[in-house]
Amino acid sequence: MYHHHSTEKKPIALPIGKVVCVGRNYLDHIRELKNENSENPLIFIKPSTSLCALTDPIVIPNYSNDCQHEIELAVLILSRISKTSIEHITNCIWGYGIALDLTLRDIQSQSKQKGLPWEMAKAFDKACPISEFIPASHIVDPQNLELSLSVNGQIRQQGNTQQMIHKINELIAYISNYFTLLPGDVVLTGTPAGVGPLIAGDVVACTLAELLQVQTVCV
Repeated sequence: MYHHHSTEKKPIALPIGKVVCVGRNYLDHIRELKNENSENPLIFIKPSTSLCALTDPIVIPNYSNDCQHEIELAVLILSRISKTSIEHITNCIWGYGIALDLTLRDIQSQSKQKGLPWEMAKAFDKACPISEFIPASHIVDPQNLELSLSVNGQIRQQGNTQQMIHKINELIAYISNYFTLLPGDVVLTGTPAGVGPLIAGDVVACTLAELLQVQTVCV
């Protein structure tokens, strides 16, 4: 069973909550998928059952032929946030990590064409592999962190949190106007360009600046 852990390999004394995700937060990713940019962040939710350790094998559902990786900066929420101003967000964050917003692109495309929700494509079991968390006090500037993902030794995604359209604290404050964030919830902050398919046997490596390096395999 998944549990939040720190980079010191210690359990974090927070419950396991929901995952609030932000779509279309990097301009290059919007362009690669030919999506429309919107004034406000695009928000959707994954349930707690989507969480699993990023070091565990990535399980590709058998009802999809196009499971794609989306690497994102993950933010672990420390305290309750509801209709909170941007200035108060920093004190409500436990720390930062790497997550994959696994997306069944074929299922998502079918759902979009029919005007249906995306849950089957985004919220399935183990749809959010996530790393250990670095305490917020150990990161000088979370808005200047390099993210990268490689598959079988080839870089596919590479970006910097500076490139976000909506910045981290701004996003969390915005989300809190609609969804109360509770201790143990996770916020995913969007993905840079380069998303692509995963198949069984692929070796996936993710990095967050010089702070985190995680490798896993697809099954």
